[in-house]
Amino acid sequence: MSPPAPADPTPPSRYDEQPSLGEIKINHTVVAGIVRLAALRIPGVSGVGGGIVDGISELFAKKDFDHRGVRVTEDAEDHYYIELRLIIAFGAEIGKTAYEVQVAVRNQVSAMTGKGVRKVDVIIEGVRLPPDPSGVAAPDRHDEVWPEVSATD
Repeated sequence: MSPPAPADPTPPSRYDEQPSLGEIKINHTVVAGIVRLAALRIPGVSGVGGGIVDGISELFAKKDFDHRGVRVTEDAEDHYYIELRLIIAFGAEIGKTAYEVQVAVRNQVSAMTGKGVRKVDVIIEGVRLPPDPSGVAAPDRHDEVWPEVSATD
């Protein structure tokens, strides 16, 4: 009696396309985590977060806090569409930073999931001053051009 023939040693082009072993599915919250981490590695990105609508929907949907500000959808051809809301560091060039985020997100999601990314929409939600390196809170700054208008957050 001869041993059974070995399975095809050639790995599939995509590891989630091997029906003989079962399915591999990637939850969209995992993809959102990849998106968030890829964006935060780009210089000039101060944070990833959503606006008030995301905050309210998070309360009702009990979404994971770490994925706020990232929306991931998938089409019938298994390509991702990503919407990402960013807080940019004051002084960063917004267009360049957003473009670098788009490229980094597309490359990282494709590399980690093996699936294509059709679109990465970046929405700039705000600008944040970097923290004072000394750790001491800066005194209130007043607008020197329009002194009668107080600065607000």
